[in-house]
Amino acid sequence: MAKFKLTLEYDGSRYAGWQLQKNERTVQGELLQAAAKIFENQPVEIYGAGRTDAGVHARGQVAHLEIANTRLSPEQIKVSLNDELGHAINILHVEKAHPKFHARHDARSRSYTYQISKRRDAFGKKYVWWVRDTLDLGAMRNAAARLEGFHDFRSFGVNEKEGQSTLVDLDRVEIREDGDRIYIHITGSHFLWKMVRRMVGVLVEVGRGKMTGLDVETFLKTNSNEPARYTAPPSGLFLERVDY
Repeated sequence: MAKFKLTLEYDGSRYAGWQLQKNERTVQGELLQAAAKIFENQPVEIYGAGRTDAGVHARGQVAHLEIANTRLSPEQIKVSLNDELGHAINILHVEKAHPKFHARHDARSRSYTYQISKRRDAFGKKYVWWVRDTLDLGAMRNAAARLEGFHDFRSFGVNEKEGQSTLVDLDRVEIREDGDRIYIHITGSHFLWKMVRRMVGVLVEVGRGKMTGLDVETFLKTNSNEPARYTAPPSGLFLERVDY
């Protein structure tokens, strides 16, 4: 068996997320179709480090590709995949991987960036969330600091499997401003489904003055459905990096 580690970027606005779905265009599905052509219909498996939702983008998604046998070099695989893929998906790097390497299970942390625009944007609509209200970044940073650390994030996520742990270790929640954009950088061990978008939505409510840092602490101590009401749109979310 040959195994390769892929690093890729994609515009998620064209796809129904990363994960393969029947009758839907997905990033994983596009990769499998391209690989089938390159490897002449040999059985191929591709697994990603994270399952981004519909409309969510990636600058540094990681996946692994398994195939029984190939004489192609990593560079040849990269070029061949890019030749078959549409321009919304781009393979940045391919390298040989250890036979036991797993893109999802072996990941130590994942980093996301959420982009907020302070003005209407003619070109970036698919890649930002335009928030019309003036946001108090000081209050947002104070609330963001309360999210850092090892907590139960069940109020912010969706359990995909019964009995799944909702404990997550957040290394960093940083908010910075650059011109007309606000960037929220989040790094953690892993993330529950919709967790990042709900965190961003709650932080924006804090910035609007409709919530406080104490409300954020309450969400961490209880099982509340309220954060779901403020789920940020997928357009502004990017998977930046996966570390191993």
